[in-house]
Amino acid sequence: MSHVLVVANETVAGQGLIDAIKRKAAEGQVDLVTVLAPVSVPRAGYVVYEDTRRAAAGRRLDRTLAALREAGIPAHGLVVESDPADAVRDAFATLDPRPTDVILSTHPVEKSGWMRRNVVDRVRKAAGDVPVEHVVVEVGGDDGTANVLVVANETVIGDALLERIRERASRGPASFLIISPQSDPVQSSHPEAERRLRRVLAELRVSGIDAHGQVAHPDPYTAAMQAVEDERIDEIIVSTFEPAESPWMRRDLIQRLHNDSNLPVEHVVIPAEEVGAHPEPVES
Repeated sequence: MSHVLVVANETVAGQGLIDAIKRKAAEGQVDLVTVLAPVSVPRAGYVVYEDTRRAAAGRRLDRTLAALREAGIPAHGLVVESDPADAVRDAFATLDPRPTDVILSTHPVEKSGWMRRNVVDRVRKAAGDVPVEHVVVEVGGDDGTANVLVVANETVIGDALLERIRERASRGPASFLIISPQSDPVQSSHPEAERRLRRVLAELRVSGIDAHGQVAHPDPYTAAMQAVEDERIDEIIVSTFEPAESPWMRRDLIQRLHNDSNLPVEHVVIPAEEVGAHPEPVES
């Protein structure tokens, strides 16, 4: 029995991946397709409203399953919270019948966190003697959705930043990852940071904007570059206090991110009095 295991997250709804599955079906009988959509997990900090990541992965997965079923290909799938290689290993241990083929889909290397984490080789190792086909799906997918990284701490609730996010969302499909650097991102809680993130995410989600957030590494440059390494990021928005009051600006954060990420970086300035803040050395 031919059982194709497909592993993809952001590219799961990409036409390139769907076409690859259809080609395999056209080559011979495909009895079953199982699609796994691993949800990305940050290396540092923790996610606020992590359900947004699962929900986004679930929507992409549903589109793929609908397209495959419409083509007459039996398919089912699920969102999993694990590393792609671990997901494959678990699938081989639990699925019946055992997969006979694996298709792994990623973004192009320059935009793929999975490629930078050597996921392709690790999936091949997890699959053992089962052939693994690697399919590259162009950045942004077929709907042109952009991934926008927002870096902000106290200024995350600033009106100018919220307006900038809304304006960017109005120009075309976009998903926003908001990271909030904290002095100790691994401690059990950051009540004020969580409160700000939840408030902002709630406002954006009510407006129909796809946004999720996380407490992150205390250094904003490190936090942003970790996100760029882990995920597909197309644009960066950095929010700070006025340059004279912002240690982030004194460390030349904007230019460093632009130089090292090779991505467009926009700077939004929020007056401290607008958010009722008194900037400290670790804040934005």
